Amino acid sequence: MRLRGSEAAIAAAVVIEGAALSFLSPHFLTAENLLNVSLQASITAIVAAGMTFVILTGGIDLSVGSVVAVAGIATTAALAGGHAYATAIAAGLGIGLVSGVVAGALVTRLGVAPFIVTLALMTIERGLAFVATEGRPVWDLPPGFAGLGGGRLAGVPFPSIVMVLVFVVAHAALKHTRWGRHVYAVGGNAEAARLAGIGTARVVASTYVLCGGLAALGGVLLASRMNSGQPNAGLMLELDVIAAVVVGGTSLSGGRGSVAGTFLGTMLIAILRNGLNLLNVNSYVQQVVVGAVILLAVLLDRLRERRT
Repeated sequence: MRLRGSEAAIAAAVVIEGAALSFLSPHFLTAENLLNVSLQASITAIVAAGMTFVILTGGIDLSVGSVVAVAGIATTAALAGGHAYATAIAAGLGIGLVSGVVAGALVTRLGVAPFIVTLALMTIERGLAFVATEGRPVWDLPPGFAGLGGGRLAGVPFPSIVMVLVFVVAHAALKHTRWGRHVYAVGGNAEAARLAGIGTARVVASTYVLCGGLAALGGVLLASRMNSGQPNAGLMLELDVIAAVVVGGTSLSGGRGSVAGTFLGTMLIAILRNGLNLLNVNSYVQQVVVGAVILLAVLLDRLRERRT
């Protein structure tokens, strides 16, 4: 995979950031800490992979954090009820796919702005998560479930392996399939894409379904890692996810960006958070620093927009 333009710049920023932190903290450049960074970034990265497709079409999905919560609750509730692992995980993933279908249908069939549709879904799904659990976590799960999000394969956290697989498949789908080219075309100029014979509504709707499915996958892994279904899981996750996509160089106007950039953007933010923790920086100051990085990324995006 060849890095181009903004992706190479972000990769360089990640290397410089890592080099600086390895100089400032002897604990940063250790295998265990780097594996911890990948584990901490994995859920955000998996969800951000799906969000990249939505933003490439010029849309946005604010409901992903709530999907993480309801998917985790659906999975753990099914397990607590005695259902098999496959059935429980399918229930969680199904919740995400249905959420994506609803969002895609409302955006494409009724023409409602994605921001409004997904904001409403975010509120509804979060509310359903609290109603279904009466605000309490879902416990009493089979002992093997925790291994999905907390286990390791050859020393590498399982969620980190899932994250890499998701990005490899997403990159291939975006760069090497007709559907991926249509996603770029719709985001670049929807009317021109329609006149060229592309089913723009179908393409846009499919990106919301994909985003919902990957958010649900993140919810299942997070529930496993916490070994419980938490109604407040994924709270404000949508902001981290959107930030990772934007920092990764994907334009909020659509039509420009990449999955590889999103991966690098996620890592840039994750390494920054990890480094600030290692340096014992106050958590409130950390929010300011991370927010400043996100703001800088948005400003750079606007500058690129003006030049094109």
